[in-house]
Amino acid sequence: MPQPRPDPALRARPALDTVVFDLGGVVADWDPRYLYRELFGGDHAAMERFLAEVATADWNHQMDAGRPRAQAAAELAGRHPEQAELIWAWVDRWQDMLGPQIPGTADLLAELAEAGVRLLALTNWSAETFPAARRRFAAFGYFEAIVVSGEHGMAKPDPALFRLLLARHDVDPTLAAYVDDRADNVAAAEALGLTGLVFTEAAALRRDLTGLGLLG
Repeated sequence: MPQPRPDPALRARPALDTVVFDLGGVVADWDPRYLYRELFGGDHAAMERFLAEVATADWNHQMDAGRPRAQAAAELAGRHPEQAELIWAWVDRWQDMLGPQIPGTADLLAELAEAGVRLLALTNWSAETFPAARRRFAAFGYFEAIVVSGEHGMAKPDPALFRLLLARHDVDPTLAAYVDDRADNVAAAEALGLTGLVFTEAAALRRDLTGLGLLG
């Protein structure tokens, strides 16, 4: 009796051989609240208003996309002179926004490297501050290469930045997974053919990587 043909949708996809990691929030802890809790003296509501209305995520994104930090701070301080000291602290004390390495992620990187998985990183980070961050976080050393948004004048989720990484480092997107703590960045990677993984914690990522056959 003829055997039924397997459903193409159920065929196993090719084995993955590469994982591309975001850095901030996945490998390294970064949060401006580490600094601004001190500067606001425990006034949580005032701090959150400042971060939501003055030093916004969109403003920081401009610096991640290559805008000079001093220029960005000067322009913002000009619009909010009463907050100028707090705004300039973003530039002058940026290292105080850095926390430790994310628990467990460095262990996963070590295991992936031991298993022969290719490791790359794609990060939204100012080109001005990234060299010091690279020196601070030992886990960054696991990556064959790190593409830094601020060095290229564009930032995630811009698909052009993902395409730059794929082309420059000869990555077949169908053989690569992408890990990020932001769903919009993961969606941008998936639109280009990568397997997307939204990071929440190292234990969940371990399960995801094991399910993809990247960890035993």
